[in-house]
Amino acid sequence: MDLKQLSDKFTAIFNVSDYRSFFAPGRINLIGEHTDYNGGHVFPASITKGTYALARKREDNKIRMYSMNFENLGVIEFDINNLDYNKAHDWANYPKGMLRYLKEKGYDIPTGVDVLFYGNIPNGAGLSSSASIELVSGVMYEKLFDLEIGRVELVKIGQLVENKFIGVNSGIMDQFAIGMGKKNAGILLDCDTLKYEYAPLELDEHLILIMNTNKRRELADSKYNERRSECEQALAQLQKALDVQALGNISSEQFEQHKHLIENETLKKRAKHAVYENERTLDALKALKAGDLTEFGRLLNASHTSLRDDYEVTGKELDTLAETAWAQDGVLGARMTGAGFGGCAIALVEKEKVQQIIENIEKIYEETIGYPASFYKVSIGDGAKEL
Repeated sequence: MDLKQLSDKFTAIFNVSDYRSFFAPGRINLIGEHTDYNGGHVFPASITKGTYALARKREDNKIRMYSMNFENLGVIEFDINNLDYNKAHDWANYPKGMLRYLKEKGYDIPTGVDVLFYGNIPNGAGLSSSASIELVSGVMYEKLFDLEIGRVELVKIGQLVENKFIGVNSGIMDQFAIGMGKKNAGILLDCDTLKYEYAPLELDEHLILIMNTNKRRELADSKYNERRSECEQALAQLQKALDVQALGNISSEQFEQHKHLIENETLKKRAKHAVYENERTLDALKALKAGDLTEFGRLLNASHTSLRDDYEVTGKELDTLAETAWAQDGVLGARMTGAGFGGCAIALVEKEKVQQIIENIEKIYEETIGYPASFYKVSIGDGAKEL
């Protein structure tokens, strides 16, 4: 789908041809999984697939939204003075939530808009299509109405929509990566303080291969909240001896010294993952700064092993993809990315061998799981912006 096709569709749906175009990427998290709500670091990057929005201001209070991904739902229409969550409005609750909280925070958005959305992020793959639509909507309102919104503020409003409006108890990483992304760079982000640092991601001879299990998983229904609560329990037991606010504040040495305080074996494993995974993100920054992709790949593998054995969020599909990738010539490392229980894995692979690698993994995956996986080659691109 190119911009010309989107333009034609906008004109056909809304009967006008003046509009402005916006884009927000999807994101992958390179390493640092389930660390964000544990006060640790994550290492996301924005990708070149994402969500487009073509929009124009209206003269009245009507908001009209159309998505080319959900054409069967037609134009979803509501009034700028009624911005409550409405289950029937389906996907449009994301841009609606952004509008509601921008207005609640005092930003002046006096009239409605016509918007056409189109996303080329595979649905349900865990590449954060929801944060992508939040941020493309935020940038769209910001530019159309000449608002001055600090980018981190916009990122926080996106998270607020996810948590309060949609009701998914997720951290800030997705919105941050999508709002702050930069071409050929990963972002080492401390989710507690929002301190961040860009890391060079000069892949040259390599690319990132996204491998989609094609197993649907809805974040809100997954065991996400259960893991979160297990980590809180483990932290409370460690706090008897350690003056820390989060598992991400604990070094692996401290953890080994005090892990006996966690009485339950399962809780001990959950906390171990959070602590060691956080260290892996810091090691990843060092590896990338040194241009050492081999070490970076090793860290990706260690991350997957920990998510499989200690955090137990991978499942057969993701394990099959990652473990099969490890066995391929030309793969530096692979791991699940996102919340787990389906969704995607990523692999760092040699460009020249990518076709053979895909074929080999595809064959074994389908034999093992019974249906095919999908593969996408991606580059690291810019964050949310007007085109």
